[in-house]
Amino acid sequence: MTSIECARSALEAAGRTLAEAGPVFMVNMVRYRDQAAYEPGTRLPPCSGREAYLQRYAPAFNQVAEGENHAVFWVGNVRGVLVGLDGEQWDDIVIVRYTSFPSLRRILESPSYEEQAAPHRRAALANWKFIVTTQPEIPR
Repeated sequence: MTSIECARSALEAAGRTLAEAGPVFMVNMVRYRDQAAYEPGTRLPPCSGREAYLQRYAPAFNQVAEGENHAVFWVGNVRGVLVGLDGEQWDDIVIVRYTSFPSLRRILESPSYEEQAAPHRRAALANWKFIVTTQPEIPR
């Protein structure tokens, strides 16, 4: 099943679980469209999904998220899926660190995000997994 939207119910459930948690790392598993698919009437020059994500979505996201403490932790190209669903394909994995889940939620629920950043994500992605993680204490 493919999806490029985050359900409000998922945000609310994670928000209840992570309200008091410290830093969270958001794992973005992304598969790009060959050609970005913007809404009719968009006046942007054509580009690939990867270009729309990295050159349009990422800067727009950073602008919207200004003032929220976040940082890209890792960007990697997927070179193979050794264990996964048949036919599962990903182009890149992007991990972003936020000081807290409420910080991420403020970004995603802001009207600025929906207006300035989300259209680029929707145009860019053919599939997306968006996974919230925390870093556990590992016994030594």
